[in-house]
Amino acid sequence: MIDTALFRDGMSRLAGAVNLITTDGAAGRHGFTASAVCSVTDTPATLLVCMNRAVSARAAFEQNGTLCVNVLCGVHEPLSNLFASRAASMEERFAAAQWRTGDTGAPILADGAVAFDCTIDLIQEVGTHSVLFCRIVGVHLFEDAVDTLVWGSRRYHRLPVQTRP
Repeated sequence: MIDTALFRDGMSRLAGAVNLITTDGAAGRHGFTASAVCSVTDTPATLLVCMNRAVSARAAFEQNGTLCVNVLCGVHEPLSNLFASRAASMEERFAAAQWRTGDTGAPILADGAVAFDCTIDLIQEVGTHSVLFCRIVGVHLFEDAVDTLVWGSRRYHRLPVQTRP
């Protein structure tokens, strides 16, 4: 068995985009910060999102059946911290930014790098986390984004956005 502290130290070196995972619907408006997001396949376009089962909003994501992966820009570092805070209410979190509504009803950050509007197709429980397989129904690229926010080595970094020639 791998030591938990060693695993976490190793994972701190695996940098990942910082995202706000949001949902809205019958179970209410909820969101949290996550870096454990990755693509699964492009046919059909699918992402996976890992959510700690201790997240108070877990049941809301399951009941709403939708979510949006909002990829953050460098200016969103305070917003990332707010959505990661257990002390901040959902009202405080969402009041700190401007939002649009996606086709699924999930909140889309109005000035992110990119947003993936999704329906949740499958939830698989693995250890302490729920792995959500999410079918993408809309991709929203924000042309004004100059960078993306990344978490690695236990701190934030900014990577410039590259556009296709």
